[in-house]
Amino acid sequence: MSAVIENHHDEHHHGPAKGLTRWLYTTNHKDIGTLYLWFSFAMFLIGGAMAMVIRAELFEPGMQIVEPEFYNQMITLHGLIMIFGGVMPAFVGLANWLVPMMIGAPDMALPRMNNLSFWILPFAFFVLLSSLFMEGGAPNFGWTFYAPLSTTYAPPSVTFFIFSVHIMGASSIMGAINVIVTIMNMRAPGITLMKMPLFVWSWLITAYLLIAVMPVLAGAVTMMLMDIHFGTSFFNAAGGGDPVLFQHIFWFFGHPEVYIMILPAFGIVSHIIETFARKPLFGYTSMVWAMLSIAILSFVVWAHHMFTVGMPLAAELFFMWATMLIAVPTGVKVFNWVTTMFKGSITYETPMLFACAFVVLFTIGGFSGLMLAIVPADFQYHDTYFVVAHFHYVLVPGAIFSIMAAVYYWIPKWTGNMYDERLGQLHFWLSFISVNVTFFPQHFIGLAGMPRRYPDYALQFADWNMVSTVGAFLFGVSQILFLFIVLKTVIGGKKATDQVWEGARGLEWTVASPAPYHTFSTPPKVD
Repeated sequence: MSAVIENHHDEHHHGPAKGLTRWLYTTNHKDIGTLYLWFSFAMFLIGGAMAMVIRAELFEPGMQIVEPEFYNQMITLHGLIMIFGGVMPAFVGLANWLVPMMIGAPDMALPRMNNLSFWILPFAFFVLLSSLFMEGGAPNFGWTFYAPLSTTYAPPSVTFFIFSVHIMGASSIMGAINVIVTIMNMRAPGITLMKMPLFVWSWLITAYLLIAVMPVLAGAVTMMLMDIHFGTSFFNAAGGGDPVLFQHIFWFFGHPEVYIMILPAFGIVSHIIETFARKPLFGYTSMVWAMLSIAILSFVVWAHHMFTVGMPLAAELFFMWATMLIAVPTGVKVFNWVTTMFKGSITYETPMLFACAFVVLFTIGGFSGLMLAIVPADFQYHDTYFVVAHFHYVLVPGAIFSIMAAVYYWIPKWTGNMYDERLGQLHFWLSFISVNVTFFPQHFIGLAGMPRRYPDYALQFADWNMVSTVGAFLFGVSQILFLFIVLKTVIGGKKATDQVWEGARGLEWTVASPAPYHTFSTPPKVD
């Protein structure tokens, strides 16, 4: 509160902050949300450019454009940038913009920490990207940075990579603390926990996950640092350590991390589907409990990434069944979304198209995940392109489509302008077609045995790789259109009305209705 008062005090004496200083010193949740969203979009484009390098190299077998060493650096940076720079900051940006408004709070609870948690991020990624210009090149050990590849055999830049991961983690923890304190302490009277909009619920759960697992990642990279520089042997078998220990620690962070990147998407999609189906969401309470179940179960399935390391049979069975169990609450959510749409007065504006694509394609990703959960089958699938196809189906049409849906859905509220619907639909169809052309064939080459993370491959995989690369470049170019649509909306365009999404049956539902949607037994009357 003091920060808000001081800011007001400063502005009273010096007038409102202008230009660069406004953005550097801002404690306004909307400004900080905007900063996060633009930053994540910049990272999305940089990470996407790296994906283009990867796909160009895989267009046909044999050397084409980059050395194998550089290829591995691209694989590593693409993964790290898309996860920590693309998806996570975008969701934090959406939380900053929407959570205070959805719970009737004036701002986030800790505005100055909010500013700090954003402004350390550009430096973290500057450090990570600068490793490309260091002796020995950028990290080349994959985004999972398994020891001893990342400790004994790593380039000197690994130390900068560790530093940058620490900064990202600090940013995430601060953001999560802020979300929890805001939701717990600043809800308007009458908004009990079970009356909160689902996006708020999804972020409350995500924030607890972040606080629980980011210190685990910090521990893993600190142990790496000790092994590299201080003569310890946490992961060095020669000194009594264990490389498999690294995998356990990494995935104890890494698996909940996967859910950190999808839970806010569940909240977004729930809002969009009920708006465009013009029905209150089916099964609100079960949606909340499903998200809680997914979060809790995410802590007991980490070793399904490690079936091939030689675990005891009992452990393999436990992790197999626990992984399959997560399909139950996820299935509940998909059922509820489909049931909400059933017999609704649906219109297919751009946000709804992205939300429907999310439900269908995320479910495909879920099915391939179930296949990977089966231990004997996983021995075949492990480290092939089938796994790449699986997690990209969850993360691209899952996390990224939901972020795009959110931008289209809320941008009229953010800017006061309406986006160009025809261009939005064009962007959707280009993205939808290209994402499937890119990643669906990877299931086939994976099942046929093509391993991941290799810059070259046997001749029999050439055709599908060619298809996949064409799809990837089309997807990349489509995102330039997205940038154009967003800029065009920010600069001007048709003014948005209070009732942005006009509906059938004479009903009009606003983007931010005066109460959480699910509290209406019947849709609100409109004069």
